[in-house]
Amino acid sequence: MNAAIQRNKLAAFIVAAIALFVLPFVLQIAGNAWVRILDIALLYVLLALGLNIVVGYAGLLDLGYVAFYAVGAYMLGLLASPQLTSTFDSIAQAFPGGLHTPWWVVIPLGALVAGAAGVLLGAPTLKLRGDYLAIVTLGFGEIVRVFMNNLDAPVNITNGPKGISGIDEISIFGVSLGKTQHFFGLEWPKVTNYYFLFLILVVLAVLICYRLERSRIGRAWMAIREDEIAAKAMGINTRNLKLLAFGMGATFGGVSGTMFASFQGFISPESFSLQESVMIVAMVVLGGIGHLPGVIVGALLLSALPEVLRYVAGPLQEMTDGRLDASILRQLLVALAMIGIMLARPRGLWPSPEHGKLASTAPPPDTPDDPAVPQPANPDASEATNRDYTSGTRHA
Repeated sequence: MNAAIQRNKLAAFIVAAIALFVLPFVLQIAGNAWVRILDIALLYVLLALGLNIVVGYAGLLDLGYVAFYAVGAYMLGLLASPQLTSTFDSIAQAFPGGLHTPWWVVIPLGALVAGAAGVLLGAPTLKLRGDYLAIVTLGFGEIVRVFMNNLDAPVNITNGPKGISGIDEISIFGVSLGKTQHFFGLEWPKVTNYYFLFLILVVLAVLICYRLERSRIGRAWMAIREDEIAAKAMGINTRNLKLLAFGMGATFGGVSGTMFASFQGFISPESFSLQESVMIVAMVVLGGIGHLPGVIVGALLLSALPEVLRYVAGPLQEMTDGRLDASILRQLLVALAMIGIMLARPRGLWPSPEHGKLASTAPPPDTPDDPAVPQPANPDASEATNRDYTSGTRHA
């Protein structure tokens, strides 16, 4: 029986791997725009997996998660673009060929800095929960965005609202992912190259989250989520574990930010607004809090749905002779779809089987009466018959 299950799982993994490999080349037939939508969807999956550590495992509502996304993006933007060399003459003299930090340095550095920012956010919020925690994290996300937006004076570091352009594309073993390549007789444009890079990162993130969920740390996070007071009474160090959850989740956001900056080649504060944070939280909640397959489904659905609805909003706008703005109509359709899904599936599209499971109400199996165990009273007996007296006898 176990061997058959293992064979079925292996067959499912092989089929899924083949499908994921073929998918971008199939979508290329309809245009590279569809592959680009898939790339952005994978980035959102990576973000949702990181936020799921904070919200789904530890139960800490974080509405400023996009701040870590911005930290990773600006880390790559500053270290792999002409921004700093054009601002500081000393850096330009030290790097006459330009500041082109390799990806294997920037990605770990972005994750490290984002993780440190996560711990910095978590430290003053250790005693906050619920709405208060959401307000504080929301403010942190807005502070980072405003900070990046205004850090162009008196010294121009982030170029303010104009953003940073000319960001280097990732090159692995001399192969630039930003240029069209040819392997195995197939054409690999930029969007396809980045698709496989993002897919590898998502698979690694899923493995890390899967191991975390089943580790002692993961079980401690879930204990804090269910009842922090009881977890503390059982000897769990809630302070350190909360900080670890914030830091671990933030590293995923930092890696996603570096990938986004390299893929786009341009970043600006507009890409890291509050709406992005709310959308990432919605992905986790809509898919199923704390359940990895549900989080992935929710992220894929909400990231691809707005792009797909462009083809619905356009004809509707034409039907109204242009009276309705297509972007506003598209947001309305997304909101209606989310409301419909939550009404039909209040626990998410793919909720965790353990979360919220009701205790079984089935009667216990028949066992012989044990004189040491109190027995239930006979329901057919009268109240007077079942009344206890100090003598230890029963009187009719």
